[in-house]
Amino acid sequence: MDQEIKEQPVPGLTTIDKLRMLLDITAKISRSLDLQEVLNLVMDTLDSLIPYDAAGIFLLKCSKNLIFAEGEERCEFQAESVRGYDIDELSELHLKLGEGFIGHVALTREAIISQDVLSDPLYLNARDETRSEMVAPIISNDEVIGVFDLESDELNAYLEDDLQVLMMLASQVAIIIEKVMLHEQLIEKKRLEGQLEVARQVQLQLLPPSDPKLEGYDISAYNFPTEEVSGDYYDWVRIYDDQIGLVIADVSGKGVPAALLMAFLRASLRAATHVGYSPHISMVKVNYLLWESIERNQFVTAFYGIFDASNRTLAYTNAGHNPPLLLDVEGNARFIEKGGIPLGMFRDTRYHEYYLSIEPGELLMLYTDGATEATNSQGEEFGRERLVRSVKLASALNARELIAAVQRDVIEWTDGLGASDDVTFFAIKALV
Repeated sequence: MDQEIKEQPVPGLTTIDKLRMLLDITAKISRSLDLQEVLNLVMDTLDSLIPYDAAGIFLLKCSKNLIFAEGEERCEFQAESVRGYDIDELSELHLKLGEGFIGHVALTREAIISQDVLSDPLYLNARDETRSEMVAPIISNDEVIGVFDLESDELNAYLEDDLQVLMMLASQVAIIIEKVMLHEQLIEKKRLEGQLEVARQVQLQLLPPSDPKLEGYDISAYNFPTEEVSGDYYDWVRIYDDQIGLVIADVSGKGVPAALLMAFLRASLRAATHVGYSPHISMVKVNYLLWESIERNQFVTAFYGIFDASNRTLAYTNAGHNPPLLLDVEGNARFIEKGGIPLGMFRDTRYHEYYLSIEPGELLMLYTDGATEATNSQGEEFGRERLVRSVKLASALNARELIAAVQRDVIEWTDGLGASDDVTFFAIKALV
């Protein structure tokens, strides 16, 4: 791209000459994907078409400020490329939507020419020498994204033909701005996708690489994330040859923030397990650590237990998690409705320890609410009853196949779309 393409104004240009120059300018600026370079290029070639003493491209920047009522959106103009202004004075102007010629044009979407700015009540002085001004909106996707402003030290400096040329150039600038922004968004999207893939690989490393092996039991667990990373969590730790610690949890929210909290929960629970705390004491310790570390609107539901295969007993604590489903040898189902409140909500929460016997032929299914709250096209949830029915129908399968069968039922219920939240299952089958 040429380093210097600025041309001197040519007197007596016809409209056809200006259109040809406009096409030439458009061709030159369309070669770049650098927004600042594009805007500077426009300003450097503009006076070949329309002489000016000061000019600027001002883009509209909007943001929500929670100080204002209900997070009201406030919009201000930001000078992206200017010529002929005192930069310090311009930076202090802080024009808003509806203020001055620029704000008025952005609000009404109509271009204006003021042949004598000092006699115009809309005028806000940004430059003492200015006597006439011409402003055109820059519109992209039917929304005003900025304005094109030209100022002259002479009265009656601009004609209607000049305004038509400026409006055509503004429309080309809008297209190029949109193109540049889409390119930047694509680059940012690829960058975030790369980071999410790294996060996904790290999270996969945090999940157990295999299912636990205990004599007389078939145990399996699996996580089905809805995004690249998951806020659901399951884990198991071998304590003795015949004992394992097991956990299933659901972090509030999903995506990267939930995944980070899940990693923190994993580290905290594993530390408590290795110290040798009983389930309810482990939960008390983890609850305090979470209460200290997370935002007040965050929490974790978790089921943590120590399973002793020799005694066929699960000592467990439930911190606000979905009640486990127990299927006895005769196929009768019941939900174990014992537990406390989620982790991280209050500083000094107490948790109780409960005991559950899992006899030969019985099945215990732990799950997260992504399964039971999965909805179909009519907005109906999969629910507990369908979960029971699905588990019963697949109960003859091994633990891994059982989980896959129940997940297929959830997907079928949602018309093939899958759950809107992460889904995790942990199945324990006592062999006959």
